[in-house]
Amino acid sequence: MLQDSASPLMEQLSYFHDHTLMILLIITVLVGQLMLSLFLNKFTHRFLLEGQMIEIIWTILPTITLIFIAIPSLRLIYILDEVNNPSITIKTIGHQWYWSYEYSDFNNIEFDSYMIPTDELNNYNFRLLDVDNRIVVPFESNIRMLVTAADVIHSWTIPSLGVKIDATPGRLNQISFIINRSGLFFGQCSEICGANHSFMPIVLESISPTYFTKWIMKMIKL
Repeated sequence: MLQDSASPLMEQLSYFHDHTLMILLIITVLVGQLMLSLFLNKFTHRFLLEGQMIEIIWTILPTITLIFIAIPSLRLIYILDEVNNPSITIKTIGHQWYWSYEYSDFNNIEFDSYMIPTDELNNYNFRLLDVDNRIVVPFESNIRMLVTAADVIHSWTIPSLGVKIDATPGRLNQISFIINRSGLFFGQCSEICGANHSFMPIVLESISPTYFTKWIMKMIKL
């Protein structure tokens, strides 16, 4: 099962996942039934040398099946790459082994985000998943992430948002997403980037635009 979706992108990915699995289930049942019937009966056809019609059928049917999978898949690829009038642009930089964030729209707010060590955890923190500085964004706003890396290849990934984008040194990648609701969303680097690859989590906090404005004002004063 996939995580509960928190963005329109993840909803579409979940629909495509269910659509594809249903097609695979139908194929598996049909092929299994045919194989079972072959094992359990003793019918033979001594004079069957060729069957052009059946060969045409079993060539066309898989083609049609692949088209039913390919069309929604291509649609999703274009949706994932689309960036429309972002409200906020955030630059994310991957390091060994932490993340840096820059809110360039708001007086260049910058901070680093490190995993909280196990011996410093509070009761409400999640081990190996919580960070000292969370990235904060407003919900129901179009967010654009510009992602790069300072040393090796990383990958900024939050499954519940349907977001996964590589952070490559010397290259600036971008992705756009909208969050449907408030909450905490956890992710991790999903590109093997060295010894402490497992210890650079991502925590995104989604809040209302009103509270986000107050948070920005507080960060500017700091």
